[in-house]
Amino acid sequence: MLNKLHNIKEEYEGINIELSSPEVMADSVAYQKKMIRHSEIAPIFHKYEKYLAAVKAVEEAKEILATDTDPEMKTMAEHEIIENTEKIAKMDEELKLMLIPTDANDKKNVIIEIRAGTGGEEASLFCADLYKMYSRYAEKIGFKLDLMESSPTNLGGLKEVIFMINGNNAYAKFKYESGAHRVQRVPATEASGRIHTSAVTVAVLPEQEEFDVQINPSDLRIDTFCASGPGGQGVNTTYSAVRIVHLPTGTEVQCQDERSQIKNKAKAMTILRARIVQKLTAIEDAKLAKTRKDQVGSGDRSEKIRTYNFPQNRVTDHRIGMSIHNLTAFMEGDIGDMLDALIKDGQQRRLSEAAK
Repeated sequence: MLNKLHNIKEEYEGINIELSSPEVMADSVAYQKKMIRHSEIAPIFHKYEKYLAAVKAVEEAKEILATDTDPEMKTMAEHEIIENTEKIAKMDEELKLMLIPTDANDKKNVIIEIRAGTGGEEASLFCADLYKMYSRYAEKIGFKLDLMESSPTNLGGLKEVIFMINGNNAYAKFKYESGAHRVQRVPATEASGRIHTSAVTVAVLPEQEEFDVQINPSDLRIDTFCASGPGGQGVNTTYSAVRIVHLPTGTEVQCQDERSQIKNKAKAMTILRARIVQKLTAIEDAKLAKTRKDQVGSGDRSEKIRTYNFPQNRVTDHRIGMSIHNLTAFMEGDIGDMLDALIKDGQQRRLSEAAK
């Protein structure tokens, strides 16, 4: 561990020098990448500096105990050793967690795609409920939500909704939401009061900046057409909707929520970059990243990561065996405890793997 920390210290100090060099400052892409790496390792560097200071303080106190004859100085040295030894033990555990290999995408904004799976109209209604749940949670923690694309139904549900959440470590916060979410409840459309089981799929993608992925314009087919759905008279009379197809990968994105064709195109390109990077990463290393299809599965109710049981007012995450018996509050955006537990579980698993 100490060797890794020493290397990070040298890297941090080296980046500080590079950031002030004319060559790096003249290259905006290189400069931005250096700044990102600088911010990633800065917390480890500063924690390690405090760790080294505490170790040095213990060594100096031990030297006083061995050489000084003044009883008062010896007492102070003993207190110094006890206090800093406790600090060292605490920081040792903190540094171990900080050194766990992290996802390079953790600090990025996140794109979340929710789609109705098994269950017909009830699945569409729950798709809308999940969108509201994530929206309310994002608002509670001070994140900004940007709706990118949606397909509403006549009964107020959503066949599909794609949105971006902007905030520090947004992807790290939401990345474990990928998978099939199962709901058990009496649908609003059910007259006999029978409990139905439906499924909604969630895919979580890190936002990719333009410098993260280079897309050749000649590889794109861009179509414009009249948008459909609510939005007023202008929606159906102007070619504001945009469909972009990345020909090499067959990735297709469509956006029509904005009245402006330029805005729809920008949103479509944001989604497209995220999907392309995910696909290419999956091909290179399937163990480190799964394809979007792997993330969400088929949408069948049997492929579940979480169950929302309305009759019992309970939500259960099957990966960590955690249940919360206040589904009402959970659906109102009180999902922080669940997300934190998933993050902690992920950290512990990576820590165990790193120790092997």
